[in-house]
Amino acid sequence: MSAQDRLVGAATLKRLRLARGWSLADLARAVSTKAKELGQPLDASVASVQRSVARWESSKGPILPGDRYQLLLAHVYARSAHGQLALSVGSDFSELLYALGHLGESERRLNDLRTLLVRTATDGGSGLLALLGPSTQRVLADALADPSKLDEELLEAMGIAIRDVNRQVGSLPFVRVQLMLTPIVESCRRLLDGTVPDAVLLHLRAVAAQAYTLAGRAAFETRDDEASRALYAAAAGGVGPPWRRAVVHMSHALVTLYSTPGIEAAQQLVDAAVRDARAGESVMVRARAHALQAEIAARAGSARHAKAALALAWYDIDSDCDGDPSPASFSAAHLRGFEGLTELYVGDPSKAHDYFAQSAEALHTPRERVQHAIVSTDQALARIRLNDPEAATELLHGCVDAASATGGRVAAIRLRRARAYLRPWRREDWFADFDDHLIESFGA
Repeated sequence: MSAQDRLVGAATLKRLRLARGWSLADLARAVSTKAKELGQPLDASVASVQRSVARWESSKGPILPGDRYQLLLAHVYARSAHGQLALSVGSDFSELLYALGHLGESERRLNDLRTLLVRTATDGGSGLLALLGPSTQRVLADALADPSKLDEELLEAMGIAIRDVNRQVGSLPFVRVQLMLTPIVESCRRLLDGTVPDAVLLHLRAVAAQAYTLAGRAAFETRDDEASRALYAAAAGGVGPPWRRAVVHMSHALVTLYSTPGIEAAQQLVDAAVRDARAGESVMVRARAHALQAEIAARAGSARHAKAALALAWYDIDSDCDGDPSPASFSAAHLRGFEGLTELYVGDPSKAHDYFAQSAEALHTPRERVQHAIVSTDQALARIRLNDPEAATELLHGCVDAASATGGRVAAIRLRRARAYLRPWRREDWFADFDDHLIESFGA
């Protein structure tokens, strides 16, 4: 960070404090009080904390608060001056993260702080309301009472909130994700049933499609397949550009693959996704669609078609994605996992193992935790096929922990499949340890 960036961060911290009418000592007391409330009292005196606050806000050489103070500041500023939990864009909490970023904190650490406070919001029952913020909640209530008041600003805030919830996948159990989405899903339904201005109707449909798609995924993960199918149908009926339709079809295809016998229904959705992706503007979405096409072909035993689809996916990945409307939706790391699946079904398990290992190593963000568990479980399956079952269980223990923490249904299905392949070694002590771990975590 440049010296100017740090000065911007310091000035933002000072502005936050003054906006609450607090002196340096007031903020120091608030931080010390919060530490006691969290059961982590500070060893430092209020006067010492006050000197730290002054150094953070210095106009000459500001410093970044340490990790512990960042956590305490996050809890202090996550609540408005009136005591309401507020994490939305424009909130004091959002401004705090902005300030910490300018003072030199990493994006990953800032995401961790945000995830922690979102978890706190769901613990307290606030959930999505905290992500929308008090003022947006009031505007949404007015629009629900009179849909003609719906405007672009509210829809943009709703879209940001949905993206915030989406970022919590892998950090929060799916049941919490589902609870957070419920208010906005119902709001979208009510607004679509009302008479909204023509100028915002397409935007409303796009926001609703995003909410329905994510809610459909959460419903599947929590084993409510009927609700999941209904949500995906609603999403597909309202989404706009072709690349967005492709995203809906792909998400629907994945849950269909694990909730419907056979692969025919999933294949139809993947084929539709490929058609829409090819007509759309997102290269990354197109790459993902081709990768899914490869998986379906491999599951059907068609090595030639699977390899052809993988080649198209790599061509897409290597293309220029400047201006891509969905640049972070897929990556080479994800594609390595699909290469592994293709080799696992119609190729060499040794190659599959190496592809899975490369993919798992690169999938390290909280958002990728679910995918990491799935890929690692597939890597364990490759080890079983390579006649190294004990090494497979070493991987599977970590996968059990990740799948249990997130409630990931696909990972759980893959784990039970791995257990079935391990049955020839059921008299081994290491199998018993894994079996006990699986039963403790999933009850089966």
